[in-house]
Amino acid sequence: MSDNTRSGGEIRRDAEDPTRHTGSDTTQTFGHDSDLSFVPFGSDLTDAEREAISALPTRSAILLVRSGPTAGARYLLDTDVTTIGRHPEADIFFDDVTVSRRHAEITRTGPTFELVDQRSLNGTYVNGDRVDRAALVDGSELRIGKFRLNFFVSPLDRDQAPAA
Repeated sequence: MSDNTRSGGEIRRDAEDPTRHTGSDTTQTFGHDSDLSFVPFGSDLTDAEREAISALPTRSAILLVRSGPTAGARYLLDTDVTTIGRHPEADIFFDDVTVSRRHAEITRTGPTFELVDQRSLNGTYVNGDRVDRAALVDGSELRIGKFRLNFFVSPLDRDQAPAA
């Protein structure tokens, strides 16, 4: 069907049709470059965060949400592939319009973790740089939509993981 419809003798574009469902299932882009600024968080970890990091088993890591709607949340990375996005079936579900449905993946190979952007609209950032793919090192800062996170690898694997 074309994007013109005939209704009651008048022709109008679908986009102008008030009965047409537009939904809100789209990713919104950031409005200003200032939203993309990189100001690193300090190493001001709480005692609970330090305990969580020190308790990590080998071949695992943790993401700490530093800012965004779920600030304070912690995500254990203990599988070979962890999906991040706005899709409800994502391993790390960020319910925010600045996050694409399938935004990024974190892959694990041995003690090494890598962030891979999945062609997201707003991009994926590591330490302030937009990346398609980047190795994660202890303390790396990630930005996915309006969420800012820090990555920490298990202390048991720090000798084998890439250095900053």
